Amino acid sequence: MAHNSGTQYRLCAMLLIWPPYCAPQTEGLSGGITLREIQPRARIQGEHPWKAEFVLALAREDLAPLTVRGYAGDVDMFLRWYAPNKLENLSGVDLIHYRQHLAGEKGLRPATLNRRLEALRRFCRWAHEQKKLKTNVAAEVKLARTVRGVCPKGLDEPEVQALLRAAGQSAHGLGKRNYALVQVVLQAGLLVGEAANLRMADLVLHERSGAVRIRQGKGRKDREIPLNSSARRGLRAYLATRGPLEPSDPVFLSEQGTPLSRFRGCFPNLRAARRSRAFQFRPTPRGIHSLSPFSNGIRGSLPS
Repeated sequence: MAHNSGTQYRLCAMLLIWPPYCAPQTEGLSGGITLREIQPRARIQGEHPWKAEFVLALAREDLAPLTVRGYAGDVDMFLRWYAPNKLENLSGVDLIHYRQHLAGEKGLRPATLNRRLEALRRFCRWAHEQKKLKTNVAAEVKLARTVRGVCPKGLDEPEVQALLRAAGQSAHGLGKRNYALVQVVLQAGLLVGEAANLRMADLVLHERSGAVRIRQGKGRKDREIPLNSSARRGLRAYLATRGPLEPSDPVFLSEQGTPLSRFRGCFPNLRAARRSRAFQFRPTPRGIHSLSPFSNGIRGSLPS
């Protein structure tokens, strides 16, 4: 037993000093140990040098980080679909086939489909300007038709109550935070990124009035939105758990106590809410914003 322990100790010491470009490889129970060279990481399918250059070009245009990330993701999806064909041979027919793929096999709605096509339009225009494509092959590709002048169906009172109940029942002590988040998004019609980026200096909370200021929101525009009593109560209940706060502190923190970087993970109980028959819609963070009366241009207040 002692001999085995000593052997294990020496083996562990050897593992710590082996160079990073080698890895142990055992052969049988007593065949000894040989070293094999670690192979370089294989190129991830879908990666393309054009994409990195395109993202840098977008960043130089002073676009919002979320917009750049969205364009990059949409282009990445297309590159995976188009592989292993060469981008130099891209044609308008290929883009039409991709549009049919998104509408048919993926079943995307016109608004989502058009957003992805718009990303490809921008990508192809950039590639043509950089002399990577002989022509702008996306110039003649038409977007999907959308119905204008139709507002999304708003939430009724039972749906609002079910949504707030799902948020308030979040685990890991996040009930008050998630309840306040849903209240602010619903009552003020904020975009998901706007709510995640709020700072204490952006809030005005009085006994009988309140407001939230959005700095550099969609279209890089500032705006101020009133907060009703329901949103103010939810915020006060959550902020009371945070202790003393500075104007630069984030309004909403992650479970690790850091500023929110992703909004989707804030609502784990939405999965259960989606299965509830109380909903006539698919409750997602983005969908919550679109069903707010303020985002639809409707005056009034949601039930508390």
